[in-house]
Amino acid sequence: MEFHYALHEIEQAALWLIANIGDRKIICFNAEMGAGKTTLIKAFCTILGISDSMNSPSFGIVNEYLTQENNKVFHFDLYRIKNQDELLSIGFEEYLQSGNYCLIEWPQIAEQILQDESMAIVLLHGTGSSRTIELKFYPDEML
Repeated sequence: MEFHYALHEIEQAALWLIANIGDRKIICFNAEMGAGKTTLIKAFCTILGISDSMNSPSFGIVNEYLTQENNKVFHFDLYRIKNQDELLSIGFEEYLQSGNYCLIEWPQIAEQILQDESMAIVLLHGTGSSRTIELKFYPDEML
């Protein structure tokens, strides 16, 4: 399943994403550096009703946001994680089992830990500011 958009249409892309993920809460974002993972996550969170400042958790590994209804959303950046032991030491599995949204950038290190209910978003660069979102559902389609 794909959606094509330009960067100025990021809100429409996030709305499409929310409409197509069903009840899945563990969402992995795969893309090259600078493809717009964090930008799409920010738009996604805004639609969920988060008004807090949102930044990539590059150094802190995970950011926690609250929606207007006090639901938690966890935003991970696993780029700097070196191995699965390090990932487990931050309580990654507990986050996944929380029932809250877990939005994961650079999820490759977590492949073996991710639950069957997770899904992958692949962001692809087009020409200029165009992007494509591809949805891939686990366990049928892997990262």
